[in-house]
Amino acid sequence: MQHIFREYDIRGIFGEELTERSVKLIGYFLGKKIKERGDYAVVTYDARTHSPQLSDWLVSGLNAAEVIVLHGGMVPTPVNYFCNFNSFRVGGKDVEPAGGIQITGSHNPPEYNGFKITIGKEPFFGEQIYELGREVERNASMAIATETDAIAIDALGAYVDNLARAFSHLEGFDPKMAIDCGNGAAGIAIEPLLRRLEIPAHTLYFEPDGTFPNHHPDPSDEANLSDLKTMLQNGARYGFAFDGDGDRIAFLSRKYNFKGDILALFFARTMENPTVIGEVKCSQVMYEGIDAIGKAIMYKTGHSNLKVKLKETGADLAAEVSGHIFFNDRYFGYDDAIYAMMRILEMLKEGFDFDAEYEKLPRLYSTDEIKVPTTDARKFAIVEGLKKMLAERREELGIREIVTIDGVRVIFDDGWGLVRASNTTPILVTRFEAVSEEALERIRTVMNGCIEEAKKAVG
Repeated sequence: MQHIFREYDIRGIFGEELTERSVKLIGYFLGKKIKERGDYAVVTYDARTHSPQLSDWLVSGLNAAEVIVLHGGMVPTPVNYFCNFNSFRVGGKDVEPAGGIQITGSHNPPEYNGFKITIGKEPFFGEQIYELGREVERNASMAIATETDAIAIDALGAYVDNLARAFSHLEGFDPKMAIDCGNGAAGIAIEPLLRRLEIPAHTLYFEPDGTFPNHHPDPSDEANLSDLKTMLQNGARYGFAFDGDGDRIAFLSRKYNFKGDILALFFARTMENPTVIGEVKCSQVMYEGIDAIGKAIMYKTGHSNLKVKLKETGADLAAEVSGHIFFNDRYFGYDDAIYAMMRILEMLKEGFDFDAEYEKLPRLYSTDEIKVPTTDARKFAIVEGLKKMLAERREELGIREIVTIDGVRVIFDDGWGLVRASNTTPILVTRFEAVSEEALERIRTVMNGCIEEAKKAVG
């Protein structure tokens, strides 16, 4: 069962790995950890068909650990994060959650589900999750009764109220936009928010449906944006798309799809002397553009890693290429795609021309993420061997700098290549960027050759 306990969350197949017994145990041992911080925990879930059943099992485990459950029902993941930074009226007093658990399979296929966890306003991840998994396995025979008592809270209403107040200056603004929620959970927050602010939008697939009948809820895959692009061809000027649980965004104009790193650069321009954290896959354009007006920090991939680094540094913003955007400027420092959309609308109202500003950036050529299959047992060893090989051949290959904060990012005079081991799947992730197509192909060929040598050396 250990493989469902991953670097950033817990994720597995409902009924096979996420069973009544395993989920109750997860709830119980998580509850023990939450209880060290306080009495209350918020439980919410996304649109997946089995989320309510998982909720009953999880709540049973939390109750067995004597945690008082505040239940917010179906909401996007950012709403669960929001609850950790706010209080709720319970029994005539205001109480603050000591932890939050969102039941979500994010953008995985419909048979998957899982848990994203916050304890003490901080992500619960890495070794904490791995140790939880070992604890669950050690106690696999422990029986936990079904006890689903919980206190209902209006988590969604509190979240919408907060954003409506924060963006009241956008009331009545018409950006001529289309929004695709992919039948995930984002629509149940976006619809009342836009209605409150009287902001019109062409809407696609706002109805939650965990079978995802129209397309897979992953906006980082261009194939899932085809219906949104049709809307852009037929009158909309801007398009937004969300993943299944509403913590990743895609933003498109009629001409461009603005990735998370480019959005981070544009957001940074709205801040004074900004400090921005990017992951190792972010474009050099982002890093150099932010360094020109503030400070850019390169860090590890992963939403939990970036949240921790954001708190540690006090940075204004963090971003992943995939569309996780973390605002610490005027917000709480977690990834919230709905909040990111509102900041984009704010920029549009103030006259920011995304197309024109994008066209002013240095022209670079890049690949999307390219996945190289391997095994969980070999992937980290391959990367370590690659680091050693590249260091030894640095002069021969014309390498300017080697960054090893997460995998290995190899910087040449005319571009860079990245190789890192995925923390959640048995693959290596590569990405390449260069000043010309010829340089891109050369760097890609050199790096792929080194990967093959490293794979052979590992055996």
